[in-house]
Amino acid sequence: MKVAVISDIHENFHNLILFFRHIEKNKVDQVICLGDFINNGIARLLANLDVSVFAVWGNNDGTKTQIVQTALAEGSNLDIESDATFRFLDLDGQKSFLTHYPSLARPMAKSGDFDVVFYGHNHIHNIEKIGDCLIVNPGEISAHKTGDATFALYDSENNEAEIIVLENSINTKTEEVKKYYEERNL
Repeated sequence: MKVAVISDIHENFHNLILFFRHIEKNKVDQVICLGDFINNGIARLLANLDVSVFAVWGNNDGTKTQIVQTALAEGSNLDIESDATFRFLDLDGQKSFLTHYPSLARPMAKSGDFDVVFYGHNHIHNIEKIGDCLIVNPGEISAHKTGDATFALYDSENNEAEIIVLENSINTKTEEVKKYYEERNL
């Protein structure tokens, strides 16, 4: 099973659409979203994908009531619980743990109970192992922290992942923003 893993969308519709085009072309079986939608417009796009989207909440998700209503609407492919800061998924026989937060990911990976742990929040893509557990941070779709829009492609058959950098992404980390921060020592 090919699973695309995203996090930290932060309302970047452009990069999310680039992600959609990539997964459609590469025949992804499922999507995992690790939070930080920012608004229900993002949730509506995820709900209308042709594949199932399993999501958890981040720390920047907007109006959760609207997002849950979108997930519960008829025909929606978005699956999120009203209080899901973490969840467990069986990915074609691989036991996985999903969370937005690195502080939850590491202890769960160390527990030995999971084959793979997915997390986001810090926007920095990373793939590593703790014992036999694969730990994957897909980075950010928003590209506003690192300048790169990234996601992870997970292969459940061999419990491996790779980071994909989206071409033609946009971000708000412009030269003017950098200059402003430098001027104010921020």
